Amino acid sequence: MLKPHTINLLLINYEYPPIGGGGGNATQQIGRWLYIKGFKVSVITAAHKSLPTYSIDRGVEVHRIWGARQRLDRCSLFEMLVFLIHAIIIAPRFIRSIDPKANLVFFGLPSGPIGWWIKRIYKIPYVLSLQGGDVPGFMGNDLQFLHWLTKPFAQKVWREASFVVANSDGLAQTARNSMPNIKVDVISAGADLKEFYPRTKPREPGPVKLLFVGRLVKQKGLDILLNALSEMDQNQDWMLDLIGEGPLRVELSETAKQLKLLHRITFHGWLNKAELPNIYRAADLFILPSRDEGMPNAMLEAMASGLPVIGSKISGLEEVVIDSETGFLVPPEDPTALMHVIRNLLRCPTTIDIMSQNCRTKMENQYSWELAAMAYLKLLTDASKATTE
Repeated sequence: MLKPHTINLLLINYEYPPIGGGGGNATQQIGRWLYIKGFKVSVITAAHKSLPTYSIDRGVEVHRIWGARQRLDRCSLFEMLVFLIHAIIIAPRFIRSIDPKANLVFFGLPSGPIGWWIKRIYKIPYVLSLQGGDVPGFMGNDLQFLHWLTKPFAQKVWREASFVVANSDGLAQTARNSMPNIKVDVISAGADLKEFYPRTKPREPGPVKLLFVGRLVKQKGLDILLNALSEMDQNQDWMLDLIGEGPLRVELSETAKQLKLLHRITFHGWLNKAELPNIYRAADLFILPSRDEGMPNAMLEAMASGLPVIGSKISGLEEVVIDSETGFLVPPEDPTALMHVIRNLLRCPTTIDIMSQNCRTKMENQYSWELAAMAYLKLLTDASKATTE
């Protein structure tokens, strides 16, 4: 194992909080834990006009470089390409100043080619962490043309990585199906168990609070959720909080209005990460009717906060959500099945309380960022040793 205080580690990701979603959060949490373990950790990520180009995040040095990024919650393919090119151009300056022993690269695209180029020029090994949309076959046909276009180079990036890692068994299998000759390991995402914990006071009287946290995109299946809620009994008392931004916000709001649900739903938009723990603790159930997932950070944070999960029976969720213990899974694209589960749980608050305790216990025993960071550290150590031998 690499020894603390003797080496520097470089993390590369085009997203880092408050920019981006789950992949950026994973980078932040793993970087913080590597620093806690005694390593000097630096991050190269995209800049935004609202953020300083250099900052220290709990010991982690964050370098933000121009990537034409306009929004915090999402970016275009053009912005990804600008970040990739700019990072490659200025990489020599960072390599000289940081002098990393090994690099941890999040997302095969657009970050992967940066790690690949650094290895080619400076012989510094990299571990590649796949997060979802960077894997061909994830999200169905939505990114099919992009993956077809970039596959020859993506194969080089994957093949020359010391290790390729997925954040769930399901995503790993999708990756193996895409590139059968490349070994893909699994290191699960985690949750910050100190920040995210169950409420300590009894639930306040009132409607059952349903919660969704994530990007408002087709992948997350919020159209399915709205159709499910429209089938609920009118006398059932519930409210839905939607946390996040995305291209479907206007469409979802209009759909909620047409289904006469708007008075029960609050669109909160993009919230600061520091606001989320209290949001989770105020809720009763976490809803995730996704069409595809890797290992959603928001789901793990919800479970760490004691929220049972009602979601789709898909990879990523199946590994964590156990029917009748930590939540319920229903067939994807099935609003009626989703409605039945929500309706039945609203009628049985005792079941929610029992599953809440199970969720927290499962997170404590199996999912933490410390465990993930130590698993990545082992791979970085092995990569470094292989390079020096």
